[in-house]
Amino acid sequence: MKEELLKKIENREIVVGVVGLGYVGLPLAVEKAKAGFRTIGFDVQKAKVDMVNEGHNYIGDVVDNDLKKLVENGMLKATTDFSFIKEVDFIAICVPTPLDIHQEPDISYVKSSTEAISKYLSPKTMVVLESTTYPGTTEELVKPILEEESGLKCGVDFYLGFSPERVDPGNLIYKTKNTPKVVGAIGEDAAEVISAMYRTVLEGEVYTVNSPAVAEMEKILENTYRNINIGLVNEIGRLCNKMNISVWDVIDAAKTKPYGFQAFYPGPGLGGHCIPLDPYYLTWKAREYGFHTTLIENSMVINDSQPEYCVERSMHILNRFQKAINGARILLLGISYKQDIDDYRESPAIRVLKELKKVGANVEYYDPWVPEFKNMYGESGKSISELTPDVVAGYDLVVITCAHSNVDYEMIQENAQFIFDTKNVMKNIKNRDNIEVL
Repeated sequence: MKEELLKKIENREIVVGVVGLGYVGLPLAVEKAKAGFRTIGFDVQKAKVDMVNEGHNYIGDVVDNDLKKLVENGMLKATTDFSFIKEVDFIAICVPTPLDIHQEPDISYVKSSTEAISKYLSPKTMVVLESTTYPGTTEELVKPILEEESGLKCGVDFYLGFSPERVDPGNLIYKTKNTPKVVGAIGEDAAEVISAMYRTVLEGEVYTVNSPAVAEMEKILENTYRNINIGLVNEIGRLCNKMNISVWDVIDAAKTKPYGFQAFYPGPGLGGHCIPLDPYYLTWKAREYGFHTTLIENSMVINDSQPEYCVERSMHILNRFQKAINGARILLLGISYKQDIDDYRESPAIRVLKELKKVGANVEYYDPWVPEFKNMYGESGKSISELTPDVVAGYDLVVITCAHSNVDYEMIQENAQFIFDTKNVMKNIKNRDNIEVL
């Protein structure tokens, strides 16, 4: 099986299937197809499938012309019909792994996708889970489902591995194609073949580890490392505020050290599909072994409370002007979780908005990237249509919650009554009398 698959990879005879056409799956499907592999994208959302088949891009990191050309020449198509799995030789599972309402891992998308695949899994197929999850998922959940439903045996009839997605929406340098890839698989043959498949498609290094669990754990480590360090600077920032020291100046000074220090920055909280979620997967799994991840959990507490801290700071700003937060008009600038993208998954700005409303503030937001939002928790909102001097002047407080580059911050500074800048985006504004920085 190994030699046959390696030969098919070399000759571009592999048919690729990508399950889940979101921020991870669609760019991966496009790169596979561009590399000369006929690719089928699978998704349960018909709207996404239709957009792909019409050549309409809905993911920022995919080039429209690339997508249209691939669809037109038959190299890429999308479907909601999972029976087409029987046609593919390589399957990448790229579905969401959110948290449930109890802040515990929700792996229902992985489970349901694996079950759908298992019904049509053919011999001599490579299956790779790319969704971020707890160590052990590939071998403890995915493998038994595939074997039981299909009647095939892992390592004998099909290969199974884990290769964590590394997608940074809006990153202008590192995309799917040139970001290094980690692969862990069940058995040496599986690791060799799956790694060969990625090497044929990607420009970044493919680094092979000796098991799926190692690859699953390294992905959790990547984002837990960031969670802890962001928690550190958020806590330092709170202390600096009490001591009347600029945490931003402190970080700028510290990062002049050429070794032993990496700069992280405070903000209104954590957002996106990885950093706020991944540590919960690890702490949940650790409890199975009677192990308490104390340092990790402490950083999560700090970061999770940062939106409330921003509301507290907003309250103090208004109090200085004899204005109660109850009934105050507040404008949030930015609802996405990151600069210059339309992704608002787990956005701390939404948490800030929610907490401000809880204490009686009249809150609106402006975001040129997110005209409206509706998240999995049922929270929703619409951006105000325009940002003019008169509009800005009508609010008691403007809170900058995302550092979008296509916003006129000088105009805002000139017209706002007061500004609470949680991103230090206005650091170059000369007149800062009406600006307070996180």
